[in-house]
Amino acid sequence: MADVTERMLALLSTLQTGRSFSGDELTRRLSVSPRTLRRDIDRLRGYGYPVETQPGPGGFYRLAAGRTMPPLVLDDDEAVATLLALASLAAVGAAEDGGIDDAATRAYGKLDQFLPARLRPRVSSIRASLEASPQPAPSVTAKQLGVVAEAIARRDTVTFGYTNAAGESTARRVEPYRQVHHLLRWYLFGWDVDRDDWRVFRLDRLTGLARTGATFTARPLPADSATEYLRQGLNRGKQRVVLVVEAPVAEVADAVKFQDAEIQAVDEERTRVVVAVDTWQWLVLHLAFLDADFRIESGAVFASACRYFADRLLAATEDREQ
Repeated sequence: MADVTERMLALLSTLQTGRSFSGDELTRRLSVSPRTLRRDIDRLRGYGYPVETQPGPGGFYRLAAGRTMPPLVLDDDEAVATLLALASLAAVGAAEDGGIDDAATRAYGKLDQFLPARLRPRVSSIRASLEASPQPAPSVTAKQLGVVAEAIARRDTVTFGYTNAAGESTARRVEPYRQVHHLLRWYLFGWDVDRDDWRVFRLDRLTGLARTGATFTARPLPADSATEYLRQGLNRGKQRVVLVVEAPVAEVADAVKFQDAEIQAVDEERTRVVVAVDTWQWLVLHLAFLDADFRIESGAVFASACRYFADRLLAATEDREQ
């Protein structure tokens, strides 16, 4: 399939020069047989590219004029996945003008214009049938993401104002390394030049973001990935609890959704969960709703709290008249 894709792109690139090509010329350029060329031309037409053909002596292939934006070369599954991705992104945000969720909403309504003709009815049907429930979350803008991405690519130091969770505002100068999307939040991971240390910043709390033009030399990352560093910071001060739950992975994942948990199947009916908790109560509540037996493998404080709560529950069920 990779060879077919490469060949199709080469054919399209050749035709987009605007001139006419004989069949013999195209077969030589692409190193294919006349039969393969005809099949590839049919594929292009199936994707919506208007390839004109003049048969017989002096015949040619030519891409019709007037198509400055050709359709995206997506197969059926890729087109559906793209539409669903836009719908999901559009549903996450504060519905602010200029937010990435607003941009996704606009793109969601335009996608079929750039798809092959044969895919447009399916995409249109999916759009008409689909609803995505809103997930309130702080908005970031496409411009913010773009500026940070360009700065990372060019190793360009950025400056911005930052307001932390306590409402304190500071000016920052940062060497950016990664952008991370985690639990409905966008983060910038980088080296804080003035504090001489690694830091993670919420993108929605940045103001006056700007590239300085001052380049930097890349440093070794302090963790296996920016995501891992972020999780370590968010989970600092929390208790690590390891459970084996007598329930399938799908049921356990649904019970602890929106939590930063590592979930792995032990077998078809048991699931291992690693999670960091602020308090034991919320995890007990989720496990109670799951209605499945579980064993605590790690987390002494959590285990002690469970024993204490179990004693309270037993005491509450005792017959006081006996």
